[in-house]
Amino acid sequence: MNILEFSSLVWIGSFSAGFLGALTGLGGGVVIVPFLTSIFGVDIRYAVGASLVSVIATSSGAASAYIKQGYTNLRLGMFMEVATTIGALVGALIATFVSVKALTLILALVLLYSAYLSQQPRLEQTESKLTNPWITHLKLNSTYPTPDGLMPYHVYSLPVGFGLMIVAGVFSGLLGIGSGAFKVLAMDQIMRLPFKVSTTTSNFMIGVTAATSAGVYLARGYIDPRLSMSVMLGVLPGAFLGARILVGTKTEVLRIIFSLVLVAMAFKMVYNSLVGGF
Repeated sequence: MNILEFSSLVWIGSFSAGFLGALTGLGGGVVIVPFLTSIFGVDIRYAVGASLVSVIATSSGAASAYIKQGYTNLRLGMFMEVATTIGALVGALIATFVSVKALTLILALVLLYSAYLSQQPRLEQTESKLTNPWITHLKLNSTYPTPDGLMPYHVYSLPVGFGLMIVAGVFSGLLGIGSGAFKVLAMDQIMRLPFKVSTTTSNFMIGVTAATSAGVYLARGYIDPRLSMSVMLGVLPGAFLGARILVGTKTEVLRIIFSLVLVAMAFKMVYNSLVGGF
C-alpha cells in the first residue's frame, strides 16, 4: 500500500469518526483507535495520540456550531472541564503502568450498560423542586432551542456528575477515546439534561480533556505528525457535517445512534483485547 492509498483510507475512516463523534457527542476516538490498530496495525500508543488530536479537531469543528445555535451549556461545560482535566492528567500519567487490556474489558461492560441506560425513556423537561445552591450560584440552569421556542431546563446531582467527569477524564487519558460516552450519560441520566444539550456540551468539553492528555503523549513522543494530520483532515469535515445534521434530528434517533455506536465500540474493544490489539 502506497502513501496515497494509506492517506485516503485514513481520511475516509476519520471522516466517519468525525461525523459520528459530532452527532453523538462521543468524540472521534471511539472509531479512530480501533480503526487504526485493527486495520492498519498502528501501535496503540500512536493510535491513541492521533485519536486525541482527532478529538480536539472534532470538538473544535462541532462546538462552534452548537454554541452559535444555543444548545451548549457553556457554564456547565467549563465547570465540568475542571474534573475532566484532572482525570485526563491522571490517566495519561499512569497509562504506561496500567494493564490497558484488562481496563478495556471493564470499559466494554460499562459501555454496554450505558447503551442500555440511554434507551430508557425519560422526560426531556422537568420541574425543579429542590435547588442546589451551587447550581444557582454558578447559574448552571439554562435554556435550549426547540420547535416551540426556547425551553428551560434544570441541572441535577452536580456532585455525582462532577465525580463521573473525573472518571471520564481518566479513561480519556488511558485510551484516547475522548470519553464522551461517560460525559453524555452523566449529563443525560444523572444530571437530567435534555439529550441534545448533553451531546453538544460533551462535544465542547472533550476538546479540553483531549488536549490535556495530548500534551503528555506529545512529550513522550507518541504523536506522529503525519498520521495525526491525515486523521485531522478527515475528522474536521465529518464533524461539521455531523453538527449540521444533529439540529434537525429527533432525540429518539440520536439515542438509537448513540447506543449502536456504544455497542459496536464495546464489542470492538473486547475483540482487540482478546486478540492482542490492546
